[in-house]
Amino acid sequence: MPAEQETVLDESAFLVSETDIKGNIRFANDDFCKVAEYTLKELMGKPHSIVRHKDMPKKAFKSLWDTVEAGDIWTGYVKNATKSGGYYWVFATVYPFQSCDGSKGYLSCRRKASQGEIDDAKNLYKLWNEEERT
Repeated sequence: MPAEQETVLDESAFLVSETDIKGNIRFANDDFCKVAEYTLKELMGKPHSIVRHKDMPKKAFKSLWDTVEAGDIWTGYVKNATKSGGYYWVFATVYPFQSCDGSKGYLSCRRKASQGEIDDAKNLYKLWNEEERT
């Protein structure tokens, strides 16, 4: 089985997506679509977990959801999956918000993570995944 292909973000890449309160995609910008390898049409209405990589520990997403559901801003490093089976790393910031129409949701903005940040996240997530298996 071939190794997964890593997509390394450009320094100027800024990935943005918006979801409803259940995590279903309502918007994704061109950078997000390009890196994740989906069209906007393919993403609309789908759970944001469509780009969740299998290596991400449940504990990381529990932290994210606990934080944003409490009305706070979450930041962290995320390994996401591409449509073709590859992956990419980002530093993500997720904001809870209320739209002009009164609907609530979450806005996620992501930038390139440095190699040092990725290495630190890999080590932490490896520990968390081992804890989840025991």
